[in-house]
Amino acid sequence: MSTERLFDNTEIAFSLKSNSELNRAYLLFKMISYEPLVKVGKVLTNFAIKANLPVDSVIRATVFDHFCGGISEKDCIPVIDSMYEKGVSSVLDFSVEGKEVESFFDAAMDKTLEIINFSQNKEAMPIAVFKPTGFGKPILYEKKSEGVAFTPEEQEQWNRIEARYDKVCKLAKEKDVELLIDAEESWMQKSVDELVTKMMQHYNKEKPVVYNTLQMYRHDRMDFMKKELVHAKENGYFLGYKIVRGAYMEKENERATKKGYPTPICESKAATDENFNDAAQFILGHLEVISLFAGTHNEASCYLILDMMKEKGIAKTDNRVWFGQLYGMSDHISFNLANLGYNVAKYVPFGPVKDVLPYLIRRAEENTSVAGQTGRELMLLAKEKNRRKS
Repeated sequence: MSTERLFDNTEIAFSLKSNSELNRAYLLFKMISYEPLVKVGKVLTNFAIKANLPVDSVIRATVFDHFCGGISEKDCIPVIDSMYEKGVSSVLDFSVEGKEVESFFDAAMDKTLEIINFSQNKEAMPIAVFKPTGFGKPILYEKKSEGVAFTPEEQEQWNRIEARYDKVCKLAKEKDVELLIDAEESWMQKSVDELVTKMMQHYNKEKPVVYNTLQMYRHDRMDFMKKELVHAKENGYFLGYKIVRGAYMEKENERATKKGYPTPICESKAATDENFNDAAQFILGHLEVISLFAGTHNEASCYLILDMMKEKGIAKTDNRVWFGQLYGMSDHISFNLANLGYNVAKYVPFGPVKDVLPYLIRRAEENTSVAGQTGRELMLLAKEKNRRKS
């Protein structure tokens, strides 16, 4: 199967894009491909927002509409419905970041509960998601991970974090909606892992409902997963893992150098790729206990998973195996896989334009730094533009 070029069909990949949307996407990725432009754009955008300049409409008409589904859940419905007609499900992601007050954490929890309720009646949305630092202060996750004692006030705040997790996981189980919990930086992740494992043990008794996220650019994640498998088997519950390559590499390496400890990051891109592929193979080899959400824009990893599924006789529609990509990226993977009948979901960020800006800036920076990603998008978009002209 891997010799076939499954992802080269741009007619399927961009079937939802009008000519003007195709041109906008091409221009956007062209701009993102110039790193100095991304840096200047970040500074100017932040300045414009702080100065209360009317930039919402400009951002909305360009980068926002390409990478986000809308400003609210209801605003996202046309995107959700049109993608589902092509077999691609949606994971609504409330992408407001960086607010560290209890009222925001409660609001983020309420928003996640709303999405789960919304998903229950929407076949196109079988999966929900939240980010740990959306539910509590980063410093609390860090202190808990490092075994530093909490003050009485911090302990109360941590108890509220646990209560938020529990409330959301409980509703996900009741409504039969799978729940992905995103990963954080390594210095916070230990406490996230412990909390998510606790939720899995409680809510994954019959099948996987709660999924943890493993960033496979960390060289310790395979050992972690193997230990978790032993624990799950001993205690009679299922595991769910979203595997990704990772999102905080520069930050991780800088902190390790500054504080004088060995970096948790794999020594090379090749080692990260190998680690990701090993994780996928390990999960597919233990599918009776672990379910897989493969969050990847890497064609080779997708081919590997497809080959393994075929080899092991795993049905394309088996709910224990999902492929996931970000909205606005790698449509050639998402829509071609869905066209063949595999389980595919797009992460669809949403939220007020100004509040989602940190997410959008990060997307632009990541596209600039990921080798080949932007070039690949541009090549495919150009190919489809030419096909439509001919």
